[in-house]
Amino acid sequence: MKSQDTAFEGGPLDGRVLPILLGPTGHPPKTYKVPVPDAAGGPPTVLVYRRVPSGRPGKLGLHPGWKYTYDPEGDRAGEGGLRWPWSKPATAPGATPQGKPDDTDG
Repeated sequence: MKSQDTAFEGGPLDGRVLPILLGPTGHPPKTYKVPVPDAAGGPPTVLVYRRVPSGRPGKLGLHPGWKYTYDPEGDRAGEGGLRWPWSKPATAPGATPQGKPDDTDG
């Protein structure tokens, strides 16, 4: 398998360059998740990094490569999967379905 040295910006991995495995298209994954174990033995914290271009294309239009930037919000609702036109709209966690009363309304 091929790998590419990829830079990280922001968060705990700021300034590090790690070898990332490339997919079948020759690109690194869009998101990179790093599990960090909890010192107290609880569930691990997951740090999320998103892939962005590392710079502007040169005069010939060649792509300069990729880097990962830290996403402090992590996995946001509505992201992470394919969205088809016939799919149901993504709802925020804790939202009530349309047409149904809230428990606080009575």
